[in-house]
Amino acid sequence: MFKLTSLNLNGIRSATSKGVERWIEATRPDCICVQEVKAQAADVATRFEQLAGMQGHFHFAQKKGYSGVGIYTRHEPSDIIAGYGSPEFDAEGRYIELRFDTPARKLSIISAYFPSGSSGEERQLAKYRFLDAFHPHLMATKGEREFILCGDINIAHQQIDLKNWRSNQKNSGFLPEERAWMTKLLHTTDPGGGLVDVYRQLQPTATDTAYTWWSNRGQAYANNVGWRLDYHLATPALAALARTEHIYKNEKFSDHAPITVDYDFTL
Repeated sequence: MFKLTSLNLNGIRSATSKGVERWIEATRPDCICVQEVKAQAADVATRFEQLAGMQGHFHFAQKKGYSGVGIYTRHEPSDIIAGYGSPEFDAEGRYIELRFDTPARKLSIISAYFPSGSSGEERQLAKYRFLDAFHPHLMATKGEREFILCGDINIAHQQIDLKNWRSNQKNSGFLPEERAWMTKLLHTTDPGGGLVDVYRQLQPTATDTAYTWWSNRGQAYANNVGWRLDYHLATPALAALARTEHIYKNEKFSDHAPITVDYDFTL
């Protein structure tokens, strides 16, 4: 089995101070895709190049203390790609791809952090620009290789993906345009689709147990007023190998919960 985890750290220094490294040692994923590292190369080099014996590979934002993604792995990649070719968003450290190619296969694990538009119209417009640029990249990648993308997508796709969907229909993360983007991406017959939401394949009707993020406002976590923002998105051949999933809601090293999927293959 290949155990793959996705986790928005909300800062690697904060998460490690709250025990994420011990949790990784206990759960032993083969790869863990992380988002919102919120550190630069110099910060990582002195402390976080490895976690729990796993080697890290990163794409940092130019802005200090902002964004940044990484993948920690027990397996040596055949290639590492940082960024997806967008000058605007590659500067924000939102994409890293590890390739594990052999003569018999082309396979990638990707960690991605989609922009949030919750701070205002300017960032919402940036989010739309990201989605517009990222979709053709995903389609081109799908045409060339199998992959699993793990990440904080910052979109709750369906009504069952957040607690209060009625009151959030005009809020970033549940806007009609964002949800339509996801619908197209996951469409089984649209040539602009073809990816699989692995959690929903395994848990098609889960509601309260599906959430991976809770606001720090009020008693959102205590009352499980959450959103499902963290995904495994896979090409159909790899999605078909997904066997079990687990969302670790009770872990407290971030405002996001880790989501792990076990896949029936090995690198």
